[in-house]
Amino acid sequence: MRSIIVSIILASCFLTTQAQKTYLYCGQLIDVQHLKVVKEKTIVVEGNKIVEVLDGYAKAEANDKTIDLKTSTVMPGLMDMHVHIESETSPSHYLDEFTLNTADYALAAVPIAQRTLMAGFTSVRDLGGSGANISLRKAIQKGYVVGPRIYTAGKAIATTGGHADPTNSYREDLMGDPGPKDGVVNGVEDAYKAVRQRYKEGSDVIKITASGGVLSMSANGQNSQFTEEEIKAIVAAAKDYGFKVAAHCHGAEAMKRAIRAGVNSIEHGTLMDEEVYPLMKQYGTYLVATMIAGRSSADSAKIPGYFPPVVAKKALEIGPKSQSNFARAYKEGVKIAFGTDAGVFKHGKNWLEFKYMEEAGMPVIEAIQSATWNAADLMGTQAILGSIEKNKLADIVAVPGDPTKNVDLMGQINFVMKDGVVYKSK
Repeated sequence: MRSIIVSIILASCFLTTQAQKTYLYCGQLIDVQHLKVVKEKTIVVEGNKIVEVLDGYAKAEANDKTIDLKTSTVMPGLMDMHVHIESETSPSHYLDEFTLNTADYALAAVPIAQRTLMAGFTSVRDLGGSGANISLRKAIQKGYVVGPRIYTAGKAIATTGGHADPTNSYREDLMGDPGPKDGVVNGVEDAYKAVRQRYKEGSDVIKITASGGVLSMSANGQNSQFTEEEIKAIVAAAKDYGFKVAAHCHGAEAMKRAIRAGVNSIEHGTLMDEEVYPLMKQYGTYLVATMIAGRSSADSAKIPGYFPPVVAKKALEIGPKSQSNFARAYKEGVKIAFGTDAGVFKHGKNWLEFKYMEEAGMPVIEAIQSATWNAADLMGTQAILGSIEKNKLADIVAVPGDPTKNVDLMGQINFVMKDGVVYKSK
């Protein structure tokens, strides 16, 4: 009996070592590098990687798994380069800062993470929160939580009173004088210390608020809030630690300072002027436009009591301008990476940015490229993500029909695979 049990165990071990492959039969596949749709392809996945991309529908071995996506369009896992995954818009948002603990934010983020992944976004760049975002990233990596691959900034970096100063609008006895540890800098020395603190805490990317913002409790939504020397110091420190730098900017002067200082991306870019477009092209700076955030904030501002008056005023003034500036940036040849500012609107609706991109003149296939190949370039992860190629991570999603002819299909994701694991299949 013992020998039989041993034989069964050994046979089981043998089958386990002969890793099962998964064959995905794709009716259409988007080649995001070359901006074309190709037909009848087979993607072979083993473990968490793509091992082959074959013409036609290749025959699988007896022990392998097949997935029929012959009526779908398959593409790389989508990447959103600007989310706030630990929170979501609410009329109680400003009160929540005083009543919720970091653990509360972390637990609330669990269903948000799952919703984001089910919407087809297998990777996201989280650009600032309470610190729960770093713990959430770790929990997803360990398999405790279902969600996208997260690259997070941890706490965004601001100046005193700036858009990401965590004590804006507090009463005097609560306001204090936050410093680099809290993500608030004044001067070059502070800038270095803040970046090093993010490294110590485990961030993946640096986010600065180079201009005023819409949703913070301050009067100006576009003024410059860093000197160019301070931004140069942040960029230099970031390079020392292998970080890329994202700069929140609404105002044109803030954008110019950030671009000249060497940031990798301008977030929002709402109020560009004639000098910004060629400057972005000269420095190779990406635009992450987040048009859906501008629209959503303006819509919320029309609901009585949803925002404090100082925020509502800015949302109505700045939000509606984002799409026309995106259209001009695209026309001028500025590099575009997909981002939404999810959290400013309800998570899971990220796909609407594709619709607004198309409305602004960008073909859907280029919008998809911005959420895959370009996004991976911005993150520095093109070696493992951003396209469906041999030896890349098996992040693959699909929609019914052809989204290049009907952008609304981007909101109907019917298949999600991340790291070779199927999370959604209809």
